[in-house]
Amino acid sequence: MTDKQLNDWRGKALQFEQQINRIVIGQTAAIRNIVLAVFARGHVLLEGQVGVGKTTLLRAVAHGLGGEYQRVEGTIDLMPSDLIYYTYLDEGGRPRVDPGPLLKQGGRLATFFFNEINRARPQVHSLLLRAMAERSVNAFNRDYEFPHMQVFADRNRVEKEETFELPAAAKDRFMFEISIATPTDDTVLDELMFDRRFHDVDRLIAGMENGGIAYYQLNDLAAMLQQHIQSSPKLRAYALALWKASHYPQEYGIELPDVDMASLLQAGASPRGMSYFIRAAKVRAWLEGRDVLLPEDLQAVYRATMAHRIFLSPMYAYRKDELVPELIDGILNRIAAP
Repeated sequence: MTDKQLNDWRGKALQFEQQINRIVIGQTAAIRNIVLAVFARGHVLLEGQVGVGKTTLLRAVAHGLGGEYQRVEGTIDLMPSDLIYYTYLDEGGRPRVDPGPLLKQGGRLATFFFNEINRARPQVHSLLLRAMAERSVNAFNRDYEFPHMQVFADRNRVEKEETFELPAAAKDRFMFEISIATPTDDTVLDELMFDRRFHDVDRLIAGMENGGIAYYQLNDLAAMLQQHIQSSPKLRAYALALWKASHYPQEYGIELPDVDMASLLQAGASPRGMSYFIRAAKVRAWLEGRDVLLPEDLQAVYRATMAHRIFLSPMYAYRKDELVPELIDGILNRIAAP
């Protein structure tokens, strides 16, 4: 792929981002991270309150990418088999088996949305993990491939009854965890309340312009981007220090109030997480019009890549929402960029 082709793709990516920002307003940072994940080919975990636009955002992404879109609702009684097939009686009273949401679209499946994933049982999470990692599942004595599938899942942070915390292995399969917060800007809130175009989501998304992005070309594009964006030895050393600090913050002089830093962490970011970290940072450099990785690219994606990969020890786990953001800020502020 030539530099001109990469530049043409960059224009399409930025147009795609602009279109989504017109549909879901007040979520610029979250949308940028979604776009980074799309072009880095990483799965995304969303977290936010009810009614902040998570589903609308993902419908807009699916519409802009083309391909097939499937959605599953997480419930306490959902079983792994429900993702593969469903049974019913036809009009003649005979039992039938039809493909479930994972199999229904086959290789055309581009966007898979698992709504309220923490309401589903761990057995369902296990099946989803294989689908995410291998983009395939085994059913009816054969393998079904989904080479272009990107998984988006969301968690409702308000309701905790009948929910299952995602295990570390499940969280680690997601490139990003992105928080979708309620907008606080009065201008945005006024527009959401009184601009009638936001009252009909179907029409809003149907009016989204086609930016010429073909979902089936994204894997090749992502691979080319990773080769195209270069990094210096100093930048690589900086990235390594950011990773090590997620395991041993006290060795880098990072301190938090009322915390024994040597006892704070149970585990830091995995090697897989750091691979995702670099992939996302390279996509950001590309979107910024550069072919060289800079410290600000790493800093921009560090929080979304690392926050769900840092696990606190039991004595501090109840303060996770407070301590993890403080730790990430401490790492970014303490470790000097080249």
